[in-house]
Amino acid sequence: MNVTSNDFIPMAQIALMDDEMRVSVNQATTTAYNKRLNVMFEAGIEHGEALRQQAAHAKRRALSQLPELLEQAEANFKANGAEVLWAVTGDEVNQLVMDIVRRHEVRSVVKSKSMVSEEIGLNHILEANGIEVVETDLGEYIVQLDHDTPSHIVTPVIHKSKAEIRDLFIRELDMPPTDDTSEMAQFARRVLREKFLHADMGITGGNFIIAETGTVCIVTNEGNGRMVTSLPRVHVAIVGIEKIVETFEDYATLTQVLPRSATGQTITVYTHMYNGPRKTSESDGPEYMYVIFVDNGRSDIYASKYAEALTCIRCGACMNACPVYRTTGGHAYGWVYPGPIGAVITPLLNGLGNAKPLPHASSLCGSCKQVCPVDIDLPRMLLDLRSDLYQEGKTEAHWILGLKLWAIGNQSPLLFEIGGRLARYITGDHPPKNLPGPLSGWSKYRDFPRFAKKSFRQQWRERRGK
Repeated sequence: MNVTSNDFIPMAQIALMDDEMRVSVNQATTTAYNKRLNVMFEAGIEHGEALRQQAAHAKRRALSQLPELLEQAEANFKANGAEVLWAVTGDEVNQLVMDIVRRHEVRSVVKSKSMVSEEIGLNHILEANGIEVVETDLGEYIVQLDHDTPSHIVTPVIHKSKAEIRDLFIRELDMPPTDDTSEMAQFARRVLREKFLHADMGITGGNFIIAETGTVCIVTNEGNGRMVTSLPRVHVAIVGIEKIVETFEDYATLTQVLPRSATGQTITVYTHMYNGPRKTSESDGPEYMYVIFVDNGRSDIYASKYAEALTCIRCGACMNACPVYRTTGGHAYGWVYPGPIGAVITPLLNGLGNAKPLPHASSLCGSCKQVCPVDIDLPRMLLDLRSDLYQEGKTEAHWILGLKLWAIGNQSPLLFEIGGRLARYITGDHPPKNLPGPLSGWSKYRDFPRFAKKSFRQQWRERRGK
């Protein structure tokens, strides 16, 4: 997927004009946010916070011994009959998948939800080589049918209304007209069932990799993960190296906080664990299983002060809580990962110069850290990235000059008071609706406040005098 994150501001402005999209996103994120609150703290705030910290510790412990755990997972996968491959870049992943496709004479592929495959543009590579690729997560399938891109890492079609999806199914799949969501889902299920039955290869991501057993763990609510991994004769799991956890006990903790944070469920409808291909004593499962560990910039993050970002479990809770995401939706962020976590990892994976606006796409309200199930300090990282932009000379000169002048005025009590008096004198009882020059960005979207007739400092002196 091409990176267009430098277009965040114009794309956000377009999103602000799309009332239907904003209503859809706001309703969905508000519902998810409230459901998370209810289920995360159903046993009390203290219990919920303790669960978060236990999950955070499990991910950080795994990260501290990442190389060793990856090697342990590789050994266990191989012992279970799976083949393990390693890819440094996205292009290498695509090449490895194409090698598997040719080796097994694959003609059709069904996919379960995989953010890494979006990251590396795998679908386009497969289609360019004449391979039929079908996304089987319903949201991803809708996005694929509409030649669109996901706008949320958990609910990729959050930006579309029911009417838009209905019209899309009628247009692309010849669905009989209906406004009943259940009937629409049943129709899509019948279409996808045929794809499952005839596919040569299934491709998945992995929510977690358990090192001590060599296990890929996938959580879904639709059952498509089970179909993708058991019906085709070849299963390929493409996972980022950061998905590793040490033990089954760690997974047991993380699989509690993930659904609670993502969809407000105590557990997802389906939980799948895969160790390897079908054994001779088993009646179902793939004949061949491949696990591809993907770096694609993650080692650079691991070696930086932003390593904590790799503990993210892709629940989307930070997006549901973020006032910026809830207003602009996901497409404005210009890449696979939107919202607060996207504002951090998009610049880290693609370079600050390719995503300069994203560290500033935050009010720094702290909601993202508050809801994160592994307690990632996203606000601090956003501030650090802003500092990096300045240090690398990627901050516009007028912002630097403006902030320096602002700092001078605020550091001097005399200048601060003179500035306040001048502002009160100029604006009077009727503040201007539009501020001049570069200040117009403020009044364009907000009502400029009326200055108090007396400043706090002036009132304080008067009261002290009395």
